[in-house]
Amino acid sequence: MNDDVESTGSPQRKGTGYWNVAKSVGAAMIGVQSRKNKERDFTEGKPIHFIVGGLIGTALFMLLVWLIVQYLLATS
Repeated sequence: MNDDVESTGSPQRKGTGYWNVAKSVGAAMIGVQSRKNKERDFTEGKPIHFIVGGLIGTALFMLLVWLIVQYLLATS
């Protein structure tokens, strides 16, 4: 049996790597993603990597907004 195939018969996804996930999540957050990268993400990527990356990206964005607000309140 092929090593790239799980017991269900579907191909096993190897993942796209940390930086590719981070770039894809960042591009998704601002709404720009190339067709090539989107196809790579859907064929090679593991969904859990993008879910976790999205949660981390959202938390970092919220932290950044909070820090900016705190800075503006402190300087006004």
